[in-house]
Amino acid sequence: MARLGLERNVVDQEVLDRTIARLAQEGVLLPTLGQLADPTRIPDGVRKRLAGVDPDVADPLNLFRVHWFNDAARSGLTDVPVHVELPSELTGVKARIVLALGNRFPMIQAHKVLAAYGCLVPRLVTGQFDPGHHKAVWPSTGNYCRGGVAISRILGCHGVAVLPENMSRERFDWLDKWVVDGADVIKTPGSESNVKEIYDECARLDSDADNIIFNQFCEFGNYLVHRTCTGAALETLFEAITRDRPGSKLAAFVSASGSSGTLAAGDHLKERHGAKIVVVEATECPTLLENGFGEHNIQGIGDKHVPYIHNVMNTDLVAGVSDSDTDRLIVLFNTEVGRNYLVERRGVDPKLVADLSNLGLSSLCNMLAAIKTAKYYDLGPDDVIVTLATDGAAMYGSEIDKVVKRDFGNRFDAVAAGETWGRSLAAASTSDLLEMTHVDRKRVFNLGYFTWVEQQGVELEDFKARAKQSYWDGLLDLVPAWDEMIADVNARSGAAKKLGL
Repeated sequence: MARLGLERNVVDQEVLDRTIARLAQEGVLLPTLGQLADPTRIPDGVRKRLAGVDPDVADPLNLFRVHWFNDAARSGLTDVPVHVELPSELTGVKARIVLALGNRFPMIQAHKVLAAYGCLVPRLVTGQFDPGHHKAVWPSTGNYCRGGVAISRILGCHGVAVLPENMSRERFDWLDKWVVDGADVIKTPGSESNVKEIYDECARLDSDADNIIFNQFCEFGNYLVHRTCTGAALETLFEAITRDRPGSKLAAFVSASGSSGTLAAGDHLKERHGAKIVVVEATECPTLLENGFGEHNIQGIGDKHVPYIHNVMNTDLVAGVSDSDTDRLIVLFNTEVGRNYLVERRGVDPKLVADLSNLGLSSLCNMLAAIKTAKYYDLGPDDVIVTLATDGAAMYGSEIDKVVKRDFGNRFDAVAAGETWGRSLAAASTSDLLEMTHVDRKRVFNLGYFTWVEQQGVELEDFKARAKQSYWDGLLDLVPAWDEMIADVNARSGAAKKLGL
């Protein structure tokens, strides 16, 4: 159970003592999950010092920027998460589709650094990870390993990234600059869909006791940090944009599956506002839709398995999106020809067009699924769909070049822009959607058995317990327990005093 991040008591006091000494040495003060959910609770001294810290360096204070309330410059706080609302001229639907921007997070400019912290901090404060001795292994299909490596650098320890060899060149360029040793970047066979190969490599690494695997697909810290922090942030966003429209309804929360951590925000939004939870996957690998398999290029969403921390029985809709559409749209949104087409031929506001560079491949996947959801449920102008732009187009420059060469004969012109608009955006339909019945939920839930019980050794009773909503709600008790332990560790390390706070 400790390997799933469910401990609330100290597991190894000697390890914890060494960890506290390490935090003191490195000057690392740990934010609580409560502070990341509500950054106004961050001490004034920390916030003042942060103003002079580069958000893209491995400074311990940047841990206090691992939240959704960084301003556009990432130098201060904002009352409402920075976001983009897509107009009907772009989406073709009346519903309001709003994306919170993940590239405002520090160091990696993607929201996965929040998941990495959520997985790490329970291990730190319970004495399960010794940053002066252990290596932190971060299995990922994209940004999570970058977040883990960034936090590992802050702790002064080795962070090991495990990710498929065919991910974007920009990810590997970033990793090369941040890892302690080039051998700390491990490339597994395949691409986005090859999660089992990542598990196999982690099993090999786990045979060395000095390696600690932070498996985002089954770490409940990932679930809880998103339910409490991302969920609260999106609720704040919804309330802010509907303050002058009292008849508004939070109709749905949309997120690609990935590790399923981000989906936990939907549990919060459903409990508070009755929002439907929409999980998205690539049609090229329809695991949830059809128990299917395959490969695709929507980098960052993972698939061909059901993550252990996916609360399947609370999911309302599965939406399939094709990587051919996300590939083409990232070209449309990030080339001069494409942007001119959107402004001159489609009447989209130039400022909004400029903001589209904040949407990477998985962000476009979420956007298309939100459009399909709005069409499926016949949503109107008082209905709001919230989703995430998990990262921006900056991580995909090399992918844009590949798509232009492969799909457009190395020439993306006005005709190609029009075809892309018609084929990949205007033509978004209600195909490849499944409104989940109880039987559908059970089918998907049962599919996880083969990964977690047969392959990963989870006890059957523990696996089955996750079918009840009360199980997931009960996990929330861990958050105040962890925050109390974080506060105790901070007090014992004296890091605040060392930082002059």
